[in-house]
Amino acid sequence: MSKNNNTSPSEFINIQGIEYFNFEEDFMEDNVRCIPMVVRFKMDAAGVKLKLSEWSKFDPEERVKLALLPTDQNEAIAIYHQYLIALIAKYTGNAATKLAIDQQPAWANLQQIPEMLIEKSNEIALNLSLNQWESLTDIQRFALLKLCRPGHENKNFPKAVKEFGLLTN
Repeated sequence: MSKNNNTSPSEFINIQGIEYFNFEEDFMEDNVRCIPMVVRFKMDAAGVKLKLSEWSKFDPEERVKLALLPTDQNEAIAIYHQYLIALIAKYTGNAATKLAIDQQPAWANLQQIPEMLIEKSNEIALNLSLNQWESLTDIQRFALLKLCRPGHENKNFPKAVKEFGLLTN
């Protein structure tokens, strides 16, 4: 079992095929690097909740595989689901916590910017346009919504909007 208990760069930096954001380098909790947005995005698609304590037990190669595995079709999602629950069982001996799969997630709606994102954007004087919202990748939209949720540490929200080219100052 391998743990990443330091502030060295993430194993996700510079890996082709992974949409990993610079602001995520700041995601640390109890000296463990948090689950990257790309994996959180895929976990939501697969309907599995992964706790940080479980994530921290995975080998770096297993974490990278979770970021790389596709979840763009039903068969791929089923494979992802099985791989993730097998990892959780392997390292914890526990059954995975299942999540309800949102069939119409807010990040996928290109016709409307979610209200909580508008409110959070207003706090930093960002007037997010529908064109900007549409131009973001799925994982960028997903990340912005995760970062503006109540109870989430929001210090990375301004960093994310800058990284995504939405705020220039």
